[in-house]
Amino acid sequence: MAVTSDIIETWRNPRAMISQKLILGVREDRALATLIGGCLLVFIAQWPGLARAAHADPSVPLDARLGGALLACVFLLPLLAYALAGLSHLAARAFGGRGSAYSARIALFWALVAASPLMLLHGLARGLLGPGLPATLLGVGVLAGFVYLWVSMLIEAER
Repeated sequence: MAVTSDIIETWRNPRAMISQKLILGVREDRALATLIGGCLLVFIAQWPGLARAAHADPSVPLDARLGGALLACVFLLPLLAYALAGLSHLAARAFGGRGSAYSARIALFWALVAASPLMLLHGLARGLLGPGLPATLLGVGVLAGFVYLWVSMLIEAER
């Protein structure tokens, strides 16, 4: 399936989608590619808000803002994601989970990719509307959607 079809299917039935991903076997290269793709989409989602902020405050140019976002999203976020996936696997083990560390990683990484359309929408809203209540509420909705997908897939992955 195409990635876009998989994203739509993930929102319809996250547990079935993670099962399909795990049936493909343990492929750490696929997990890393999924994570890097998700991190790149998070980075792209930052662009409109950063452009608006650079226009409003020219003391920090856009390229400096983009460089900081690149460092955070593409270099630091993958490290944090691996750590968070490991911690979630240990927590699931404490509650009787029988999955592998790989399945916990795939659940987190795929939730990041599946939530990326909402993150792109949030970035667009921050760029057009600026900071404020609508963008904040949309950000809370994005976070809730991401957590819903991640927890649903983690539960299935740890069975």
